[in-house]
Amino acid sequence: MAYVPVAIGLVMHQGRILIGRRAAGSHLAGFWEFPGGKRRAGESWENCLRRELKEELGISVDAPVRFWEGRHAYRDRTVWLVALRCRLVRGQARPRASSEIRWVRPADLGDYAFPPANERLLYRLTSR
Repeated sequence: MAYVPVAIGLVMHQGRILIGRRAAGSHLAGFWEFPGGKRRAGESWENCLRRELKEELGISVDAPVRFWEGRHAYRDRTVWLVALRCRLVRGQARPRASSEIRWVRPADLGDYAFPPANERLLYRLTSR
């Protein structure tokens, strides 16, 4: 079974958080997710997130701060998610890897279907 370390960004801008919908044909297609991606060997979580946000959305953020981490076992892989809070500082997010993106209020995250691996993170984000 594959073990996949993933940095995810809780990217904030004007009181809203950025989410994207997974593209058709991808693992967990159709679910909403926080932007980010797989960490490369030797790469810090912060640098991974900055690289992924630039590649996938064309944006830059301030210094990411670790907010939450957790592991989740799917049938074919286990993901190790590290969520980092940050703020948009440059660029306008454009979906390069997602089918669409949205800026939503944190209180509205429950209106979107996220993968099971995000359940505990969503609880932490919405129970404050």
